[in-house]
Amino acid sequence: MPHQNYVIDEMISAKAIAARIEDLAREIRKEFKTTDKLVVVGLLRGSFVFIADLVRELDLPVEVDFLEASSYGDGMESSREVRILKDLRGQIEGRDVLVVEDIVDTGHTLAHVTKYLMSRKPARLKTIALLDKPARREVDLKASWTGFEIPDEFVVGYGIDFAQRNRNLPFIGKVRFEEPDKS
Repeated sequence: MPHQNYVIDEMISAKAIAARIEDLAREIRKEFKTTDKLVVVGLLRGSFVFIADLVRELDLPVEVDFLEASSYGDGMESSREVRILKDLRGQIEGRDVLVVEDIVDTGHTLAHVTKYLMSRKPARLKTIALLDKPARREVDLKASWTGFEIPDEFVVGYGIDFAQRNRNLPFIGKVRFEEPDKS
């Protein structure tokens, strides 16, 4: 991918994200209050910051596992072909599972992962996405919980990358591309 000049405009502040995670954790605790252990499955790589902050707020017995699925590579557009690159280490049959996704865009990744994990017969499987971009949806899918609904903008930060950059930003930012200076 050619190097492009871009700037990042803050869209959702770190403070707003933290407040929303507290609210979401309260709802999740209520849903899973009777569980003996909740298996929290983070979809790598974009969810790693979100999952870390979320599990610290849960105050439930949790086990954390990760699954890596990809439909993007280093591009900005989904290929719509979802591949499992890293599978779970633990078993989920008969257990309560919460799948943590960074962003639901076309919906193909979360739909594929949900179907894939349901084939392993969990007791319950719920999903949570930090960001939801319904304008881009191609699959009839809605996460059980959503942090923020956003417009059709390319975003980075808080674990979400652009060609493996900007994951470390503490906020969600909108990427704005600039034309190269031709002087």
